[in-house]
Amino acid sequence: MNDSTQESPLWDEESAKPKRATALLAGLGVTLVVALLYVGAAWYFGQRTPGDTTIGGVAVGGRTPAEATATLRRELGDGATTPIPLAVGSKTVEIDPAEVGLAYDYEASVEGITGFSLNPATLYRHLTGGVERDIVRVVDEDRLAAAVTAATKGLGTKPRDGSVAFVEGKVVTKKSRVGLDIDEAGTARAVASAWPTAEPVKAVTTDVPPVLSNDEITRFASEFAEPIVSGPVTVRAGGHTFSVPGTDFVPAVTITTTKGTLAGSFDHDKVVERVQAAAASAGATRAAVNATVSFSGGRASVTPSTTGRALNTDGVAAAVEKALVSTSARSVTVRLKATEPDLTTAKAKATLPKEQISTFTTQFDPTAPRGKNIIRAASVLNGTYVAPGQQFSLNGVLGERTAAKGYHEAPAIYNGRLVKDYGGGISQLSTTLFNAVFFSGAQIDAFTPHSFYISRYPEGREATINWPTVDQRFTNDTKGGILIQAGTSGGNVTVTFIGRKTWDITASKGPRRNVTQPKKIKDDSADCVPQVAATGFDVTVTRIFRSGGTIVKRQEFNTHYIPEDDVTCTNPKAFD
Repeated sequence: MNDSTQESPLWDEESAKPKRATALLAGLGVTLVVALLYVGAAWYFGQRTPGDTTIGGVAVGGRTPAEATATLRRELGDGATTPIPLAVGSKTVEIDPAEVGLAYDYEASVEGITGFSLNPATLYRHLTGGVERDIVRVVDEDRLAAAVTAATKGLGTKPRDGSVAFVEGKVVTKKSRVGLDIDEAGTARAVASAWPTAEPVKAVTTDVPPVLSNDEITRFASEFAEPIVSGPVTVRAGGHTFSVPGTDFVPAVTITTTKGTLAGSFDHDKVVERVQAAAASAGATRAAVNATVSFSGGRASVTPSTTGRALNTDGVAAAVEKALVSTSARSVTVRLKATEPDLTTAKAKATLPKEQISTFTTQFDPTAPRGKNIIRAASVLNGTYVAPGQQFSLNGVLGERTAAKGYHEAPAIYNGRLVKDYGGGISQLSTTLFNAVFFSGAQIDAFTPHSFYISRYPEGREATINWPTVDQRFTNDTKGGILIQAGTSGGNVTVTFIGRKTWDITASKGPRRNVTQPKKIKDDSADCVPQVAATGFDVTVTRIFRSGGTIVKRQEFNTHYIPEDDVTCTNPKAFD
């Protein structure tokens, strides 16, 4: 073996260096490529939503924010603008989302889901996972609240109390109704929470109970009202038995409500009145009859009085009312009592007229139509008897003045002017009667002076009359009955009272005051009645009552007269 011959070594250090460099560079290149690919993937997926992402139930995975936003707008837009049904009790109204500021914020809903990240976990989630979130909603609370308030206005109801009443003899009940109070703020929150929805959103409400419950109405009707009209009440009075229908007592019933409780009460007087009426119809009671006095040939005769029979009202109301609210014990027993007439036979005899207590006379033309009316009315008035305590009415005695009753047309005063009327002129008889009343001392109840003064009458002591409203009335409060004697002789009409003297009466008259002058009038109408001018004035007359020469009392009568205008009739037919 030659020593100069050298074996080649297994590793050439010098030649290995370039190879290592090349390998290193190759590794770095691969790493860089991988890194670039990773970064690119991270950037790419960072611009898109994760694969299984849903927003508001809409799949938007793998989309850019703009694409996701567009998808949400497309898928959810119609539902977001659909009117919201709002149920308030039995009624439904609609809320327009656009008008009340309800909207989706699509951009905000997508925001934060995308974004560049080198975190492998983040990249992994983009590739394999997803995000599930609700859509972001925008609510303008003030506008929504105002819209709910406007939409529900008038839909709330006040509670209504029912009632129990009697209608045509039957018990009629009305049920109470629960009221509905709308919680507008709560309803607005419910609308915002439920939107979007096609299903009605139930308004937030509170029931408002009535004061009077339906149970209380039922109780009262069955315990009080219905028994009253369930049948008649049987009444035993003396030897009489009669029935009064329960419905007859309904007008006496009053129903009240106090703090949710119904109560019924009776007008005791009305209950008694109804029993009295039924007793009279059944003949159980009868009215007392006054004695009557009549005159013939100047002699008085007395028709005897009779006693009556009346209900003793003590305890009647309580007994009947108890029976009315019972369904079984519907009978009562009442007592009767004797009643005396106002004018008994004894009183009539004891108060027979025996002397003249007053008389008065006025003058008239018996040939004129008005004079004939005076003669006719005096004949009707003559012989009238006014018992003690009785009220006299001149219209009541004479009745309506008509041609059929023998009256003529003659001047009468109407609205300050003379007109023609049947019975015109009998105001003179009324005035003559008034003075007889005046000086008898009897109680003067009603009289009306003429509107203007007529010189044939005493100032302030005269009384007109007209059918049916203008009347003369007095009450006989003297010691005896009064026989009215009325008659005419020649040109005089005289009224005399025969009775029992109670007072010495005198009269005094004050001076005229507030004097006013008449006007002159020319009247061309066919129904004109001429008038003679007279002044108007006020005057006071005093009636002085004496007993045994001592003044006991005074009574003043103030009279106002208007002027009597001077009327000249220019139409020839006015004198027909």
